[in-house]
Amino acid sequence: MGVTRLGSVASLLNSVADFVGSALTQKKTNGASLLGTLTSPVLSFFLSNSTTNSGYPWGKLTDFGTNPYSDHPKTGVVRYYDFTVSRGVIAPDGYERDVLLVNGAFPGPLIEANWGDTIVVTVNNNITGPEEGTSIHWHGFLQQETPWEDGAPGISQCPVPPKKSYRYEFIASLYGSTWYHAHYSAQYAGGVVGPIVIHGPTQAKYDIDLGPVMLSDWYHEEYFDLIKKMLAPKGSPRVLSDNNLINGKMNFDCNTVALGDKTPCVSNAGLSKFKFQSGKTHRLRLMNTGADGVQRFSIDGHILTVIAEDFTPVKPYNTTVVILGVGQRADVLITANMGKPDSSFWMRSNLTVCSPARQPNALAAVYYDKADTSLAPASTPWEIPNPSLCANEDLGKTEPLFPMKIPDPTFTQTMDIETFKNASEVTLWKFNGVSMRVDYNNPVLLLANEGNFTYPAQWNVVNYYTNSSVRIIVRNKTPGSHPMHLHGHNAYILHEGDGLDWDGTITRPSNPHRRDVHLVRGNGHLVLQFDGNPGVWSFHCHVAWHASGGFLSSLIIAPKKVDQMRIPTDVQQNCRAWEQYTKHNVVDQIDSGA
Repeated sequence: MGVTRLGSVASLLNSVADFVGSALTQKKTNGASLLGTLTSPVLSFFLSNSTTNSGYPWGKLTDFGTNPYSDHPKTGVVRYYDFTVSRGVIAPDGYERDVLLVNGAFPGPLIEANWGDTIVVTVNNNITGPEEGTSIHWHGFLQQETPWEDGAPGISQCPVPPKKSYRYEFIASLYGSTWYHAHYSAQYAGGVVGPIVIHGPTQAKYDIDLGPVMLSDWYHEEYFDLIKKMLAPKGSPRVLSDNNLINGKMNFDCNTVALGDKTPCVSNAGLSKFKFQSGKTHRLRLMNTGADGVQRFSIDGHILTVIAEDFTPVKPYNTTVVILGVGQRADVLITANMGKPDSSFWMRSNLTVCSPARQPNALAAVYYDKADTSLAPASTPWEIPNPSLCANEDLGKTEPLFPMKIPDPTFTQTMDIETFKNASEVTLWKFNGVSMRVDYNNPVLLLANEGNFTYPAQWNVVNYYTNSSVRIIVRNKTPGSHPMHLHGHNAYILHEGDGLDWDGTITRPSNPHRRDVHLVRGNGHLVLQFDGNPGVWSFHCHVAWHASGGFLSSLIIAPKKVDQMRIPTDVQQNCRAWEQYTKHNVVDQIDSGA
């Protein structure tokens, strides 16, 4: 197996000094966001709690002795946020483009809460010129007893109409690191993303929480134009990213801009910077918030200790590189003991060979206490074997701290991933035999709540009736990998491997890994299982372009309980507002919609 140095960026450098310098202001590159700057605040270990005078807000609950799916603190604290989604113009990598912003920022504002708090977010849709609907998904949250707050249009809600607002309210029943993003078409690839941190118990010892490190591929064309090209007759399903960002920042070689492109572009826009305190241990909350790319994250010379994956605390393990598919997260600890107090190092995140990219290598600078932050690091990357496939770490490496034995499934289903060309020679995706297309005006959850369980085939709805523990064997009949995301659940990951056929082996049945996204490799299989959370939940590939091409399904869990749910009136009011909007405006739904 060959060896690669993580992060060849020589083609981008005019000089190292120019590369680390910032030619653009933070406002120009990222709007109102402070992420990626040395003034970005560090996080506390938990937020002050008005109902608790002392001690942890979660009391005696622990990360190793508490079942987080059945027991969480009842803090009585409500954290309020107000988000406005609107259009703007920024240049995250120096190439100026139209984007979608949350409160004028890319990435959007941090949502921060304690385990057991209630989170309330009012989303104001101010997308104009042209107008679009929107919705926000709170990635990884179980939404127990609140499936209508999941944010999947056509599945759990109607879109929020332009110039209207919707108030999401849900419990932080799990803890750790995650993100929010638009779930309307591939809108989040245009900028509607932001981090979420839920503070909770941890055995891991660290000194400083540096907070979110958001890793994302980046595109110079608007998401809508990319989808139109992709879904045109004889269009290519491969969408190439133009760059790769860390906390919304990276440089771009403007000399590579196509002839005739008059877009303003600055080659040394500026990189993200982080401050490490010499001798201290730092927590970084890694998040793959991109549209397509599988990320390989590292810091030159430093060992990463993984303490959580998605919303699951794991027994700590050491590595030099963390692999994250879209939607996946990993909390890592790094001790600043690899040099003198004036040392500096490169942070790197590289898109793997599985990810179509024009410039796959992202850099950020890490500075110890007394390092000169105007100078570029001179560190060299780890030598790491080239990946022969696009997959997560071996499941044997990742063991949840709180043990849960896999229950016997009450139902087992096989779902195949396929591509095909329709009669118009448009390349689409099929999942479980269907290329999905949602109906924005008729969310499945609301119909099921009314006792209607008969739907058009193109909605790709699977009803599991009374089954309480469902096992799904995903068979990937395509050569590319896919990050499979199940809403409303932290699934048991039983097996992943080559070939379409599963031999029945379960990795550590006494305590299999649990997470809400896992990669299925090309021409391989993934076996997952979940304990039913009543509701209607999207199960899809988290590559934005694949979801746009129909790679989704909707799973109805415990339909009798769904039928009896008391859905708040504001959910119906939002649908009435959307219906009124669509009576007078044509909604240009050019893809699956979800």
